[in-house]
Amino acid sequence: MGSKLDASRECPAESHSLKREIGLFTAGVLVVANMIGTGIFTTSGFIIQEVKEPLVLLVSWLVGGIFALCGALCYGELGAAFPEAGGEYVYLRESLGRLAAFLSGWISLWVGFSAPIAASAIAFATYGCGFLSVPVQPLFRVTIFPETVWTITPVELAAVAAILILSFVHYYGIKEGSRVQNALTGFKILIIILFITGGFIWGNGSRAHFSGDFSLASLFKKEFAVSLIFISFAYSGWNAATYLGSEIKSPRRNIPLALLLGTGTVLILYLLLNAVYIYALPVQRMSGVLEIGALSAASLFGPTSGRYFSGALAIGILSALSAMILTGPRVYYAMARDGSFFELFGRVNGKTCTPAFSIFLQAAMAILFIVTASFEKLLIYIGFTLALFALLTVLGLMRLRLKGSIRSASYRTFGYPVTPILFIAGNLWIAYISIRSRPTASLWGLVTIGAGLLAYFYFRKEKGKHAQSR
Repeated sequence: MGSKLDASRECPAESHSLKREIGLFTAGVLVVANMIGTGIFTTSGFIIQEVKEPLVLLVSWLVGGIFALCGALCYGELGAAFPEAGGEYVYLRESLGRLAAFLSGWISLWVGFSAPIAASAIAFATYGCGFLSVPVQPLFRVTIFPETVWTITPVELAAVAAILILSFVHYYGIKEGSRVQNALTGFKILIIILFITGGFIWGNGSRAHFSGDFSLASLFKKEFAVSLIFISFAYSGWNAATYLGSEIKSPRRNIPLALLLGTGTVLILYLLLNAVYIYALPVQRMSGVLEIGALSAASLFGPTSGRYFSGALAIGILSALSAMILTGPRVYYAMARDGSFFELFGRVNGKTCTPAFSIFLQAAMAILFIVTASFEKLLIYIGFTLALFALLTVLGLMRLRLKGSIRSASYRTFGYPVTPILFIAGNLWIAYISIRSRPTASLWGLVTIGAGLLAYFYFRKEKGKHAQSR
């Protein structure tokens, strides 16, 4: 990267506009990068703790993947019809109105991006500290007798540093950020392919680990539904390309293609990765483990290989972290452009053509999550709340179809109306089980939505005052 930007790509500060500089390849890479991150390398241990059986684990990942693919098929039609920055915010604005749109954008700020960025940064730092053998004892502790209420560890410091560095990378420019993104994602996919093939061909695993009881009845138990909460987090990101609708070339073609190809690729890789985990470890050793990827590598190839795999995974997780840092700010940008958020966050930097203030707002929110929430609580909070708004967005697609508002769309949802109905039913199930099994984390999701309602009426009131003063 040079120290100066090409003057030909400068954006007049007063234009507030983004530029179409992303092709199909990078759009597809963004989908893959957003999806393959913290979830697949950290959640399988929690899932097997719930479902107990290895084959049920694989089926749960397959079912979660089918839900994600249904979502991608539906969002592809919306992306082709409304190729603008903002993703769900734009789609809900067109289908269910400004209140639903604002709440989705509010949730994106807190849950869709800031919380997953925090979770990914923590996972990156955990694997990285493991690779470097950095002790993770607290460096700083705040105690209110007799309990410790706040600690700072090397993991948290590394997580914060990663967020700040990548935020500056994507502030610098979409082309420069895309190059970093493509390199990180290419490295991650290479490591995954080597791990899968090497694990099955040369790894010290056992097919006996796949044995166990399996029945269709297990798919209707509470534990299976709880597993889908974790899996919905791992599959989140299948809609990544929709957030950059204003920056993707030929968006009516490339947005649906990027969503479908990216999601389908990840579904296959996730099933193969979980099969390798099972081949490497018996259920008892997998259960409740956060660093499931590193533990599997150590079991397959020996302790030294496991340590180096931790380092490789740390770099791979940076790909997902980078992708979310790139896509999220486009939502807050779209909200501000609509007058539904502070005007500051709708500004584009005149030199870099990026929504700079939105990028650093998101970074601050993610850092707040790092120092205030545990990893598992973040996963439940994210899975429950995102399920609600993905469900609403697909409902909005069906409403637009009934109204005949998107008849000219260049792509139509495959399998309609079965596809959206299946997606809606799956997400309703996840939301219901989240409330029943993890009421505290789900309650925080509802509190976030309630705060969004208050914020919506505040911004609407301010917008009215501004209109009257003109």
